[in-house]
Amino acid sequence: MSEAKGNPDLGSADLERIMRMIPHRAPFLFLDRVHSIEKSKSAVGVKNVTSIEPHFAGHFPGRPIMPGVLIVEAMAQTAAVMVVDTLDMIDKGMLVYFMTVDKTRFRSPVVPGDVLELHVEVQRNKGNVWRFTGKGMVGDRLCAEAEFSAMIVDPDKA
Repeated sequence: MSEAKGNPDLGSADLERIMRMIPHRAPFLFLDRVHSIEKSKSAVGVKNVTSIEPHFAGHFPGRPIMPGVLIVEAMAQTAAVMVVDTLDMIDKGMLVYFMTVDKTRFRSPVVPGDVLELHVEVQRNKGNVWRFTGKGMVGDRLCAEAEFSAMIVDPDKA
């Protein structure tokens, strides 16, 4: 784990490490890196939005906009990386399943060329169930926000 923003207590994950932490792969991996990982508390994911992503072919031709559900998915993937880091479960093949998505709002479009930051914070966790708040930001612009919960699952015991 490397330092994030000069604080040795905060972790980070590049794309290679992310793929060791969560099972998602292209075209359904929506993170390029995660930084500012504070175990059991928060993390910030980064998605470099490019025009060659497959969803832009149909959403929308001539006016590409990242689907809101994919922004929420990117929040969840950021949260999953933070949880795997917290539980020291890298290379364990753990799965993180959505349970709920609440209070979701889409405020501003995300388009090719944007650098989308996914800010997630833990609200609580009990056993293998975690609850989060998330915000999708492009610079200082709030693009999306949601509350969501997820369950951590060992695929060998599911």
